Formats: sequence, structure tokens, C-alpha cells
Amino acid sequence: MPRPPKCRRIEGAPKVSYFKPRGVPLRELTEVYLSFEGLEAIRLADREGLTMEEAAARMHVSRHTFGRILAEARAGVAEALVEGRALRIEGGTYTLARGEDTPAQPEPAEEVFMSKIAVTSEGPALTDRVDPRFGRAAGFVVVDLDTAATTWIDNGSSQALAHGAGIQAAQLIARAGAGVLLTGFVGPKAFTALAAAGVKVGQNVENVTVAEAVELYKAGRISFADGPNR
Repeated sequence: MPRPPKCRRIEGAPKVSYFKPRGVPLRELTEVYLSFEGLEAIRLADREGLTMEEAAARMHVSRHTFGRILAEARAGVAEALVEGRALRIEGGTYTLARGEDTPAQPEPAEEVFMSKIAVTSEGPALTDRVDPRFGRAAGFVVVDLDTAATTWIDNGSSQALAHGAGIQAAQLIARAGAGVLLTGFVGPKAFTALAAAGVKVGQNVENVTVAEAVELYKAGRISFADGPNR
């Protein structure tokens, strides 16, 4: 059974949440998402020069978890720089410190903030049906519950894979900064990848539209899984 994700403590919201290549219109850019905790990991390791143990303690996570968060964050930033993509910093699952003198104690669970949920979908609209497949889904509608804004993530590259589609799809969800996934079926390897990224999984969501799935989640009618469907 995968362990529940640890609280990721960050010491402040970013001063700037969006970066783009100069002179390139937004409509021509692909976005790379960096979560708030990913930015915090980069700040602690690369800006403040803390050791892995020191930085992990500051974020209230294990050294292994911090290393994974840092590696994923660096990979996202590298992708944006090398490929000339826009970098959007938002979302994730974290607790916000009350100040620099906050004791190193985990925050209450109810303060964990999940600003985004991802829903497997047959199309980019809220009126499209939920795609019951995860790894082979047509794509994902990412919904920001604070602003009601939606983003479509095409999953065509994962569909073309003979193996590892679920793992690649899990990476797309993590990069989008979603803390919750609503879908039908998730296999063992994909579930492990999602759990490692701190994404909660609501399974067996079928025969509804994306909008209806979001309303079920908001109403507390989605049960989170502690393992794959099978």
C-alpha cells in the first residue's frame, strides 16, 4: 500500500509565477508547469545552498522525497530553458509557513492546499465525457478550483507508447501541478508513479462529464484509492 504524501512546507508564495521566452507570442508556446513545492526545493538547494538533509527538514519531508521533488523541478526548468517553453509556477500540495520562526512541526492536514485537479477526458471541454482509461486517455482537463480556469493536456504521446503509457501520463499530471486525479482505471505502475508525485487518485469515475466529476469531487463524493484498481 503506498504511503500517503508528506506535508510539503514552503516559506512563501513566488514573487513571479510566469516566465516566457522574449519575443514569442503566448499562443505559440507550450507551457511547462512547476509546482510551488518544486520551486521551494530549488530555492533551498540552489539559492540557499542547503544540504539535502537540511532542505528536507525545512520542507518537513524525507530526504528521498526532497530529492525527488528537486529532480522533477530541475527537469521542468531545464525543459523550459532548452526547448524554449513558457514556465508557469502554480499549484501543488503544500502547507504555507506562518513565518520564518515557525517550529518544525507538520501543519494540520486541513491546511493542505490542492488548487488543481485533473480529470481524464475524451476532449478538452467540461462537457466532454470522462475517459475511463488513465494511461491511454485522450487527454486531461486540469481545473483550477480557485479560478475555475481549465487547461487541456493532450495525451497523444502516451497513447503511442507500447509500454509505460501510464507512467508518462503520471508525469504529465505531476508537471501540471495537479494534486488530485479523477479517472476510471489506473494500473499498478501508474498508481505508484502518481503516489510518488503526491497525487491523490479518485478511481472508478465513469459515465459522467468532466464537469459532473468535478462537482462530485467538490461535494465530497469521490473516494480516494490506496492502491490500483487491480
